[in-house]
Amino acid sequence: MEWGNQTFNPEFILMGIFSYTPTHIFLFSLVLGIFTMALLANTLMVLLIYLDPRLHTPMYFLLSQLSLMDLMLICTTVPKMAHSYLSGRKSISVAGCEAQIFLYVSLLGAECFLLAVMAYDRYVAICYPLQYPSLMNWKLCGLMAASTWILGGFDGIVELAATLSFSYCGSREIAQFFCDVPALLHLSCTDTSTFETLIFICCVVMLLLPLSLIIVSYTRVIITVIRMSSGEGRHKAFTTCTSHLIVVGMYYGAAMFIYMRPNSNRSPTQDKMVSTFYTILTPMLNPLIYSLRNKDVAKAFSKVLGKRKFREQIG
Repeated sequence: MEWGNQTFNPEFILMGIFSYTPTHIFLFSLVLGIFTMALLANTLMVLLIYLDPRLHTPMYFLLSQLSLMDLMLICTTVPKMAHSYLSGRKSISVAGCEAQIFLYVSLLGAECFLLAVMAYDRYVAICYPLQYPSLMNWKLCGLMAASTWILGGFDGIVELAATLSFSYCGSREIAQFFCDVPALLHLSCTDTSTFETLIFICCVVMLLLPLSLIIVSYTRVIITVIRMSSGEGRHKAFTTCTSHLIVVGMYYGAAMFIYMRPNSNRSPTQDKMVSTFYTILTPMLNPLIYSLRNKDVAKAFSKVLGKRKFREQIG
């Protein structure tokens, strides 16, 4: 990152979202509670899917990847925010800022593609149940999961490289609780119009294309479910699809609100609120909506608890 017309200072200042009023102290405590729940729930999901052979299916493997991404995403932003708030030191080094940008953008992009892969998985499972083992075999599932990480990482590299090319010659105060690219654009004394166009193109690729695939997949799924003769099967399919669509709506809606608006229409307060929603709240809600309500996951959890109690009784 370049600095012009000022003494070099390799730090930015994260303004954060909380002050030290009683209300904000309560909200900060609430965020820490949500962070703890997200950490535990997503870790639990990854471990359960790894430990229970009954969950060794493509659908649960993809869910474990979602939990892993959420785990990494929330750990990219919240610990630094908490440290800054508790210590009163709001500075972040340029290297730390670069790391946050790369991890944050990469994970957001990877999750966008992963949600599309998960929609395809449900489409094949519900619309072509007999062909599911061949159409969604382990080799293809692993390849698609790896592709989501690679494409997300590529997006992170592109946005990080572009951000590094800017000159920062004014205020170093970022109106966010982490190094968010749109917030950094306000600090640059370089013309960022070309980069804003690049962000828009990236958003079309990373958001709108996967979202289109999700909409097409679930449209076909809903049509198939309506035609089902079994009431129990129809209810189970609708329940699964509704859970998936809730997550998709929350995630894509918030991401498009942040990244597909022009800089002139941005409000720091709105950006902070929406960023808090999909970087802190969504990682907590995903395992609750997607997985922990699932009967197979509940059985796996009971099985693990039962083994632990049995060992304690023997010991």
